[in-house]
Amino acid sequence: MSEKVILRTGKDRLRYTISFELLLMAFLVPVGAAFFDKPVAEIGALGAVLAVKAMVLNLVYNWAFDRIDARARRVASQRSHFGRILHAIGFEASLVITSLPIYAWWLGIGLLEALMTDVVVTSFVVAYTYVFTLAYDRLFPLEIKPA
Repeated sequence: MSEKVILRTGKDRLRYTISFELLLMAFLVPVGAAFFDKPVAEIGALGAVLAVKAMVLNLVYNWAFDRIDARARRVASQRSHFGRILHAIGFEASLVITSLPIYAWWLGIGLLEALMTDVVVTSFVVAYTYVFTLAYDRLFPLEIKPA
C-alpha cells in the first residue's frame, strides 16, 4: 500500500509563525529593554521589525524544509531529533545573517556588539525553536494517510 506524505497547509504554517513570534517577543522584549537600558516601546519596535523579517523568512524556510522532508519521504511532525536540530540551527543561521545590520543600526552599536547580541539572542532562540516546534507538532500532529 502506498503512503502519501502530508505537508502542513499555508494556514497551519501561518498559525505556527505568528504564535512562535508572539511568544518569543513576550520573552525577549522585556529582557532586551532592561539590558540595553532602552524603553520597552523602542525594543518592542525593534522586536516587531525583526519578527516581521523572521516571519517572512520562517515561512520560506519551513516551506523549503518541508519540501526536503517530502522528497525524503518524511513527515515534518515526525522529524527525528537530529532533523529538528538541523532545522533549528539552519533557521537561526539565516536569521543571524539578516539581523546583524538591523541590530547595529537600530541600537547604534558596532557590528561586533551586534554579533555578540545576536549570538546571545540566537542561543536562546535555538533552544526555544526546538521546544516550540516539538510542542506545536504534539498539539497539531500530521499523520500519514493511505494514498
